[in-house]
Amino acid sequence: MSVSMWREVRWLDHTGSTNSDVAEEARRGGAEGLVVATLEQRAGRGRMDRTWVAPPGTSLAFSMLLEPRPELPQWGWLSLLAGMAVHAAVDGLATELGRVQLKWPNDVLIDGRKVCGILSERVEHQDGARAVIGIGINVSIGEDQLPVPTATSLRIAGLREDPRELLESVLEHFQPLYEHWQGAGEVRGEYQRRCASIGTPLRIVVDAQRVVEGIGNGVDEYGRLRVATASGIETFAVGDVIHARLAR
Repeated sequence: MSVSMWREVRWLDHTGSTNSDVAEEARRGGAEGLVVATLEQRAGRGRMDRTWVAPPGTSLAFSMLLEPRPELPQWGWLSLLAGMAVHAAVDGLATELGRVQLKWPNDVLIDGRKVCGILSERVEHQDGARAVIGIGINVSIGEDQLPVPTATSLRIAGLREDPRELLESVLEHFQPLYEHWQGAGEVRGEYQRRCASIGTPLRIVVDAQRVVEGIGNGVDEYGRLRVATASGIETFAVGDVIHARLAR
């Protein structure tokens, strides 16, 4: 690997939201490579304005400040790259193949249950837009502390619980993916090889009124999910994906 891109990893005893902290740095013109991490996030946010809640000390939350070179329409890949990095880091903790899966767009599952949440944001600045990628990973949450039954943690899965080691691993896996995307602008093949949603029977919950069923057919050049349905190929930029065989 090249020289580390991470110029500062800042650990906080607690904070409201690591994404908000890093976004503020971005608004002030902060440079790429800052990481803010904590084990107690009091106002965490997830995709689609959902909250990310965890008892203090049980989850790793961190955010990365990036200055991507590709054009803005390609920035949707950043969340997918983060999902790939978390998947690789968590999969490295498991001794049994197949326990850890990557579900489109960036959900990481252990034994079919979600262990990770990812939120990406763009922050405008006069010197150029920045990206903030926030990641939350359940580390030592017990079964009785889960916010929903479809969630899990490293502890529940019986995997090693070391937040600092986990953060280091995610950052190490993210950098080469990010650098390849920056240089080649193409990571679709690698993502499709890793993503369990490809070739799998799916239900996509677009909203309360629309649910689509089909087979995951790949992703397009922007990372959007392609699904082979009874009426042809449909493409989705958002939506909750349910793997039929997992019934979750």
